[in-house]
Formats: sequence, C-alpha cells, structure tokens
Amino acid sequence: MCGIYGTTIKYNDKQVEEKLKSTNFRGPDQLAWKAVPVANGQVTLGHNRLAIIDLDPRSNQPFSYENKVEIVFNGEIYNYKELRASLQSEGYVFKTSSDTEVICAAYLHYGNDCLNHFNGMFAFVIVDLEKQVLFGSRDRLGQKPFYYYHSGTDFEFASQLSPIKLYNPNLSISKKAILEYLKWGNIPDPICIFNEITKLRAGHYFEFDIKTGKLQDTKYWDIETNVSSPFLGSYEEASEELNSILKDAVDLRMYAEVPVGVFLSGGVDSSLIAATAVAGASNSVKTFSIKFNEKRFDESGFAQQVADHLKTDHHVIECDYRESLSLIDNFTDYFDEPFGDSSAIPQMLLAKHTRKKVTVALSGDAGDEIFLGYERYTHLKDRRAIFSIPYPMRKAMAGILKTLPNQRAKTIAKGFGFKTIEHFYVGLLTDIDLSWIDHDWSDEPIIDKEYLFHNDKNLYERISDYDLKTYLNSEINTKVDRASMAFSLEARSPLMDYRIVEFANKLPTDFKFQNDTKKRILKDILYTYVPKKIFDRPKAGFTVPFQEWFRGELKELVLSELDNDGLSSIPGLHVDKVAHKIKQHMNGSWNNYPLIWNLLVLKQWLNKYAVGLPTK
Repeated sequence: MCGIYGTTIKYNDKQVEEKLKSTNFRGPDQLAWKAVPVANGQVTLGHNRLAIIDLDPRSNQPFSYENKVEIVFNGEIYNYKELRASLQSEGYVFKTSSDTEVICAAYLHYGNDCLNHFNGMFAFVIVDLEKQVLFGSRDRLGQKPFYYYHSGTDFEFASQLSPIKLYNPNLSISKKAILEYLKWGNIPDPICIFNEITKLRAGHYFEFDIKTGKLQDTKYWDIETNVSSPFLGSYEEASEELNSILKDAVDLRMYAEVPVGVFLSGGVDSSLIAATAVAGASNSVKTFSIKFNEKRFDESGFAQQVADHLKTDHHVIECDYRESLSLIDNFTDYFDEPFGDSSAIPQMLLAKHTRKKVTVALSGDAGDEIFLGYERYTHLKDRRAIFSIPYPMRKAMAGILKTLPNQRAKTIAKGFGFKTIEHFYVGLLTDIDLSWIDHDWSDEPIIDKEYLFHNDKNLYERISDYDLKTYLNSEINTKVDRASMAFSLEARSPLMDYRIVEFANKLPTDFKFQNDTKKRILKDILYTYVPKKIFDRPKAGFTVPFQEWFRGELKELVLSELDNDGLSSIPGLHVDKVAHKIKQHMNGSWNNYPLIWNLLVLKQWLNKYAVGLPTK
C-alpha cells in the first residue's frame, strides 16, 4: 500500500519532492523518484512506500525490470506467488520476492491481458520503454484510487489530488462536481472537483502514447448485467462453494511480512472475516473494535462477544468526542476532495489506533452491496406496492400531500412523485428532497444508470449491481482508503475478491435476500462459526453523534461557517432553504445533520483550496 506519482511535465527536484511529501502519510517507509528517459524527454516516476511484502530495499520503487519497463505500484497482488511460479516456468527471472516484480513480468508476457491474471487491489503505471507508452490500470472494484491530468503531451497522475494540484496553474473548480457532491455526498467517478483532472474508473486501464499524447481508456472487467451461466445447484452447494472461495480469499489477504489484524465491529460481515481468519490461522488473530462513550453508538460489546467466542487477541479502542472533533480540522488534507460520509471520522479513529499494533487490517466491506444487506433493500421491498399504482394517480396523491403543513407529509409526497421505483431508489441514496439545490435534476443523467435501468435482472439484483458500481466505489472505497492511509494502515477486504463478486452475481436472489432475511447465505456460513443469538439485533451504522454535536460542541462552528455569507459562497445552493434546514436542526424539529456535515466539509475544502481559482 503506497502512494504513486508520475508526470511527463518537467518539474525540478524540489517541486517533485514537495509533491511526494504532500501524501507521505500513504507510505512513510521510503520516498523516492527518478527521471526515466523517453523519446520526448523524460517521465518522472515517484513513490511513497508502505512496506508490506519483501521489506528489503531491493523492492523499493520506482522499480525497473530487465531494462524494459519501469513501474510505480500501489496495492497488493494477492496471487503473486502463483503467478511468479507460472512465469518462472516460462523463463522469467526474479531478483526480489515482491509482487511489484511479478506485475512487470506478467505485463511483458501477457501484455494488457495481464490484468485478468491479477487477483488484488491495485493502481499502477508502467513505462514501456520499447513501445514508448504509459500503461496504467485500476483494480476491478476500485479499491485503490487513481487521478490523472491530461493536456496534449502533458500527463500527470497520482494516488490523490495533492501532488497533481501543486504547481499546476491550469486548474479550475468544477461546478458540476460540486452539484454532484451536494446530491451524493461524494464526487462520483470519473469526474473530479477540478475540471482538468479525471479519475480512472474501476476495472479500466489506459494507454498513453508518450510521443503523440494520445490517451486511450479501456474497460477490462465489469459485472454481467445478463448472467450467462447462473448457478443451478442447491443452496447447500452454493454455501459450500462460497465458503471455499471465502477461505481462500481470507488466507491470501492474511499473508504479509508485517503484523496483520482484523477490524471487528460485531456485525455479520466483519465477524465472518474474523471467524474465517481464525479458522485458517496457526497463531492468535488480533482483532480491533471501537468503543464510544455514547451508548447508542457503541457496539463494542457485541464485538467483544464475537472475539470471546473466537478467542482472538482483541483490542478495544476507547474514543470520546474530543478525539473525534480533533480530526475535523485536517479532514480535507487526507481526503483531498470534498467527502461527506460522516462515518469517515470513526473509521479514521479505528485506523489510527489499530496502526499502533498492526500494519495491515482485514475488513468486511462490500458484504452489504454484494449480498443485499442494507436496510434500504427492505424499505424498497415494503414500498413496491405503492409503485404498482399508476404514475398519474401517485402524482395526484403527491400534490395533495404537499399542501399539508407537516414536514413528513411533504417528504412522503416527494417519494410518491418519483416516476419509477428505480428513480425512488436513487432518491433513497441521495435525498428525497433536493429542492434546496439550485439546479433542475429532472433531466440530469443518473450516474451509471445502465446498471439499474434494464430488464435483464430483477429489481434487487439491479440495485445490488448499481450499489457495487456507485456506492461501494465512490463512497465506501474512498472512505476506507483515505481513512486507513491517513495513518499508514493497509486495509484489505476479502469480500471484494472478484471471484466472490462473480459467484454472488450468479446466485438466485433468494440465496441472498429471502423474505426479510438479508445476506442470508453469508449469515448461514457465519453461524457455523459463531452462535446466531449474538446477531439477533437490529443492524447499526458506524457513526458518531453529529446530530447532538451540531446543537452543542460544534454549534458555533456551524453557525459561523454556514451563515448566509458562508452559504452564499457555495455554488448551487438555495441559501434561504438551506438556512431554514439548519434552523430546523438547531431547534430540534428535524434532524438535518447529514446535510450540515456535507456543507461543512465542502466549505472547509473551498476555504483551503478554491481561493483564486475560477469555478466553471
């Protein structure tokens, strides 16, 4: 896990060093760069290393292989030992025991198809000295980030925005990105807060011709929207096969040459990962949970029950609000772009303290998206009957509800007014009421709508695919990557093994979601390790009490940053409507803390990075 950087633009050594230092937290073990001679001049490659595999300096990056390719790489190739053995049988020679060297040899042997041989999380760029091209890619599910700037023969890339932003006089703030942020709470791929910078999509690779400046972006992996070979076996056979894949996925991710642990929230997904890790380990497994002083946010007791049953070396991280508040001031330094998921704060606290014991931590991320685990799926199921009512009739009902003085009635009216249940689901992910945004969203394309609006799968499979391509990528992966890397901790998610994703995609829906049982197959596998009674409770979120803090400890900050002048400085707002929502929150009549947090983060970012830059 590292930070990568590269550019065809000529910067001096001091500038390059400053660019790399801006994300030194991603890899504090080594900072290095080199100029690679190419046809038009040079490509500068830079790297911040967090050493995980082959700790010897011989594996430091930028890395050269056989004087044919140069590489900078962020992430892990979990099946690199198997690939290495296969490539050795083809005559390739290895001087290190790193996965970095395996990527280079695989590229030379398989070409662009090397990506289909990798099981991992990664973002890398190879300088192909013979072809005079840059070849770069991002993993299938977008666990590792990749930003790039392209203008003619100028090309610059990095794991985060900071290195590209420094010394670039050509940037402008994207109003479209701000509007998307206001709607989603994040900035979806491929757009960026800067108009001139792009995010490489998950499951894509690019080729950049150094001589001509031509850039080609290609998709190499995706979810099947029309499943070609559905699973036809029994539920028991599916459970057995899934459990086998999961065991291998966990075993692969437990390997490192540094201490490894497991995040344990006490929920289904993290408990399953911990149980599988314990089953395959020869030594005691370290597990980590976070304990909040506020009881309604604290699930550490459930995590402790799981840890006791599994006999893990369990560590409870006790945090109070003061430590949470201390992270807010520097939040944008680690996230680089506006990011509105408030659960990033406890995620950062967990990473900060876990790093004191281990360098790698496994998580249960992606279980909800892949196996239909979110409460909103049940909510959608309960609302399906409403959407069987013809749209004109629902629209008329919405018109009546809008006239009522009750705020809840007005919100219900908004729900009734969605044209289809798919549009309603998008509303659940954003905000049912977007009238506070000074923009007409009615004609706005829905991000990655092709995964949701088609007839080749049932509704639940389509929303699962949609969440995997949108919410998991732009929200969960961004949060986990930035929060963990802020403290130089590598987070690995076995459930994001592409074999699990592809297998789950073939399963009948009722293997995953039956009646009101969500994540059915995962739960049944878990119950072979841990008693079911521990999990007989409502699903809880991972958050801190911003609802109360915005009326107490953070009230002054909110009212000073988000007064009328502050709100007027944020593009895309109906200032009066937003001010009313803030007033509602402060007097306790309505809980609007997600909106307030989103706006605070955006205002903090604009204060720091937008000064003097045009918005367009």
